[in-house]
Amino acid sequence: MSEFLRTLEEQRWDDHRYYHHSRINQSLHLLSAITFLCAYVLLFTSPAAAALLGWLIAMVSRQIGHFFFEPKGYDEANQATHEYKEAVKVGYNLRRKVVLLTLWALSPLILAASPTFLGLLDAPGDLAGFLRNLSMVWLFLGIGAVLFRTVHLFFLKGVMSGFAWFAKILTDPFHDIKLYYKAPLYVLRGELLDPIVPTSAPAA
Repeated sequence: MSEFLRTLEEQRWDDHRYYHHSRINQSLHLLSAITFLCAYVLLFTSPAAAALLGWLIAMVSRQIGHFFFEPKGYDEANQATHEYKEAVKVGYNLRRKVVLLTLWALSPLILAASPTFLGLLDAPGDLAGFLRNLSMVWLFLGIGAVLFRTVHLFFLKGVMSGFAWFAKILTDPFHDIKLYYKAPLYVLRGELLDPIVPTSAPAA
């Protein structure tokens, strides 16, 4: 258990120090985290609504922060290039995110061509039925993406790393709120980059 917690903390720390320098990105992660928590609650009563909320608001706001606001130049604080950080990213780096988001964006077209998604879903009778089916496709796409990368990490970095990343993804909304709840205030002050990104993790 101690090794698992150490691996989880290391992944969280690397995620923060490498990929969340922009205060705007942090603020968007805060919005995303709050939205994901709402989606978690909705999963128990309305999975379709949870999927729509998770993808359309939580995921979109999260990825806007990474693609458009996070600095792509040389990282002086960590002495790392953008290319290096992309190569060592444990989860979905920008290239893998492009693939995932492309599948997400193409889902409505695929569902329009096959309304029952190859017989796996009920035939939609109206727009509401189509949106319900689309939300379920998005829900399984999200679950599938997490499970795929988790198993992939088993082979790339070991079972411990894979399970730690899985736990990190599920608990990211809670951790992001803890880390970034002040980020919007910094943005209002005009402080657009996090000035303190130490080169080593704080002692546990």
